[in-house]
Amino acid sequence: MQLHRLDHVNLRTERVAVLREFYSRVLGLVEGVRPPFAFPGAWMYLGDTPIVHLVEAQEPPTPPERPQLQHFAISAEGLADFLAHLRACRVGYRVGVVPGFGSYQVNIKDPDGNCLHVDFGAHEVADISPFAPA
Repeated sequence: MQLHRLDHVNLRTERVAVLREFYSRVLGLVEGVRPPFAFPGAWMYLGDTPIVHLVEAQEPPTPPERPQLQHFAISAEGLADFLAHLRACRVGYRVGVVPGFGSYQVNIKDPDGNCLHVDFGAHEVADISPFAPA
């Protein structure tokens, strides 16, 4: 067996519409075709790949103090533009620099508190000061 790549992340939520809007507005994902499952949800695409699957939960997902998934990550280019976009969207972030590699991890949370980071190469240049909307 040979693994190729992470295919998608599946998030349970009571607020599909809120998360659909967040992933569209903040990350530029587009809602696309989803199989006719017997339960509501949405698939958010990056290009031709549905990378975030939203599934409507009838009860609150795991409490935030007991997360089952610590985070998921997406690689990208254009660090300075992305940070400017997050500030314009009023999305708080913190940037970490990976020790020994120098690459950047822009850490954000979606409206349900799910953590993700968008990763950029060490060659990128930007003001990486944290941002917390007032």
